[in-house]
Amino acid sequence: MKYRRFALGALSCLALGAVARGSWLSSSWAQDKFPVKPVKIVVPYGPGGATDIVTRIVAEQMRQSLGQSFVVENKPGAFGIVAIQEMMNAKPDGYTLMTGNVSTNAITPVLVPERLKINYARDVAPVTNLIDIPAFIVVTTTNFAVKDIPELIAHAKKNPGKTRYGTVGAGSYPHFDMAFFAKRAGDLNMVPIHNKQGAAGIINDMLTGDVQVAFLNVASTAAQIKAGKLRPIAVVSPTRLPDYPDVPTMKEVGFPDVGTIAWNGMFAPAATPRPVLETLHRSAVAALTSDAAKAALTKQGFIIAPSKSLDDARQWLASEIDAWKKITAAVKIETE
Repeated sequence: MKYRRFALGALSCLALGAVARGSWLSSSWAQDKFPVKPVKIVVPYGPGGATDIVTRIVAEQMRQSLGQSFVVENKPGAFGIVAIQEMMNAKPDGYTLMTGNVSTNAITPVLVPERLKINYARDVAPVTNLIDIPAFIVVTTTNFAVKDIPELIAHAKKNPGKTRYGTVGAGSYPHFDMAFFAKRAGDLNMVPIHNKQGAAGIINDMLTGDVQVAFLNVASTAAQIKAGKLRPIAVVSPTRLPDYPDVPTMKEVGFPDVGTIAWNGMFAPAATPRPVLETLHRSAVAALTSDAAKAALTKQGFIIAPSKSLDDARQWLASEIDAWKKITAAVKIETE
């Protein structure tokens, strides 16, 4: 009887061991085969904006390379918090991702960390940066003769409270950018004019002369620059742009840490298995460098800028957040 109980016990242990090994093998196999079902990518804005466009271009190429649908779901609201929570409430298995930008995934975690209900630095993993969107400091040519950064600073000092700059809302990154520039340039007294209609609204204000200067992305200003109605006086970019070789970088004009490159990046819950994150990173990079994506993204004026690795992506996001901690500490702005 004792022998039989021992034998039964041994068989039970062997069976449990086999189940455990089978479970591990199944999990490992699932990761190796990822994805085996459609992947959802949450976008923190409505359809048609830059982040949505980039997401759909990349998603289509990832579908082709990985053989599963990548479904884009728009979840606007609360400065990206709605989309971040949607991603974080899902199982961390790689099947719910997010694309975001500097506002939603660098500024929001700095300005309102308590509203996220997570430890952002610990719980969110960047898969890769996707694209960079360089920006100009542009001035209007309507009754405004400023031609470069020194002249802008001199004008603002000579006319305190009379130089108006455009933003897309209180606490937006163009608002922070110009306020930070004003502080770094000698505490210039410049007045923000907020326009909720985005870049198009700011440009209209500049064409009428109601606003003299603004940080605006390169693509949105190209037509008016060509028409001579706006003048770029510096570019937020590591190097000068090939299409604008005479426009100096912010570093060249003495303000290397001023201005925002409005990147888009892909994110996942940090608890997602590393092999899955690696697969997503490889696929996203391949998508960005495909002929179809390169043609579509460069047409929009975007610079393709994938992270070299997951570790590189994490260092990139950490540096972005550190930069915004410094900016928001240096200039105090009442956000909306």
